[in-house]
Amino acid sequence: MSDKNAVETKTDVVLVGAGIMSATLGAILRQVQPDWSITVFERLDAVAAESSDPWNNAGTGHSALCELNYTPENPDGSVEIAKAVNVNEQFQVSRQFWSYAVENGVLTEPKEFVNPIPHVSFVHGAADVKYLRARYDALAGHPLFAGMEYIDDAAEFSRRLPLMAKGRDFSDPVALNWSQDGTDVDFGALTKQLLGYVGASGASVHFGHEVKGLSKESDGSWTVKVVNRRTGAKKKIRAKFVFVGAGGGALHLLQKSGISEAKGFGGFPVSGAFLRCTNPELIGEHHAKVYGKAAVGAPPMSVPHLDTRVIGHRPGLLFGPYAGWSPKFLKEGRVTDLPGSVKPNNLLSMLGVGVSELGLVKYLVSELAKTENGRIETLREFVPKALGKDWELIVAGQRVQVIRRAKGKGGVLEFGTAVVNAEDGTIAGLLGASPGASTAVPAMLDVLQRCFPREYEAWKPKLQEMVPSLGVKLSDNPDLFRQVWDWSTKELELDRVRERAAV
Repeated sequence: MSDKNAVETKTDVVLVGAGIMSATLGAILRQVQPDWSITVFERLDAVAAESSDPWNNAGTGHSALCELNYTPENPDGSVEIAKAVNVNEQFQVSRQFWSYAVENGVLTEPKEFVNPIPHVSFVHGAADVKYLRARYDALAGHPLFAGMEYIDDAAEFSRRLPLMAKGRDFSDPVALNWSQDGTDVDFGALTKQLLGYVGASGASVHFGHEVKGLSKESDGSWTVKVVNRRTGAKKKIRAKFVFVGAGGGALHLLQKSGISEAKGFGGFPVSGAFLRCTNPELIGEHHAKVYGKAAVGAPPMSVPHLDTRVIGHRPGLLFGPYAGWSPKFLKEGRVTDLPGSVKPNNLLSMLGVGVSELGLVKYLVSELAKTENGRIETLREFVPKALGKDWELIVAGQRVQVIRRAKGKGGVLEFGTAVVNAEDGTIAGLLGASPGASTAVPAMLDVLQRCFPREYEAWKPKLQEMVPSLGVKLSDNPDLFRQVWDWSTKELELDRVRERAAV
């Protein structure tokens, strides 16, 4: 069938991709503008099958409680906490929306997607122990990080982390920053619930449908060209607004849209793998998300961690990630993704990164050269008695880091997320990776504010009902933080976090 004969329909909103971003935006729109029609297209045959899948990401619920890359050490030995505070503020926004969603029937069964798990920073060696003490001193007095503990006693380390203590030589000093109020988030289960609500409330959701093109019409609307991957049938959908929440596939589609705001952006794909524990006895000996320090030259998302997961009510244990490389922009992508993303308007940016990120390239080469024994050896920094027979290698999701133009540098690699939208607000997309899913709600509120400035003002009362701290920094308002924290703890059924403190 030619494009001329493609069936054409109309909708108010098209969401590209059935991951956490599109599902979140769809659920929020359903609350503030229930009369708008929404159409969702996903190229795969399932919800959250790429980066939102629980085995494709760390599921940390990034709140900067344990991730050391958010608290860099300054030359004078002090620790910078601004980024950690910002990430935690963003996570609190997501947590409030999820609580509202549970309270109002948008989400059901919070235990399906969020569970209490301590978040722990771990270091060893005198220099890093000194750094972790400075980190604790900088964070512990902050309202959003109150309750953090500093632990450098071997006996207490062994009591809390028995799997990590077995066989450890404690003559090498160790230290922990322990945050009891952390969570594990299954973003796959969360996405399924959110998108299920969007579909049940009237949206049209299509799986196995790939968006092939986007073209702007004279009236400001967009024609979205879609192919059914099973039958080859083509469709054209006329939409007033398009959101590209296609993970690593977003860059290509934003480039195809032709909007000037996407020019100059490039993408650098980084794949990864985890070791997944297959021994139930070992899984039962560890109940925490323990993050260490990244290797020199490693991207922030490659920070090593021994990570308790709760998926389908069952505990699991991951270690990694081990970085890899593929030219694909999606796990189920194509090897032509990277070369196909190089355009005249981003060529200098891409070349600039190739020169400036030699440390990253060196790190990736060393990771690719690792054997099974090499991976187990890395694991032994966390689990000294680790044996290869207790762990299996699984491939994680593909991440595409943002490459952005920078004056005098050609391009710089950014480890974060970036909202890209047309000036007229008719199309937007999300690029980048970590902290990603954990900040889906603030990212989608940003999209709404950028693309619907007039409507946003009218939506504000409803949005503030969903996110009571909207427009307020919780770090500047400890009383409000305590109120929304207690409310969300109750609604998300996380009350037993405190109960585990005595374990």
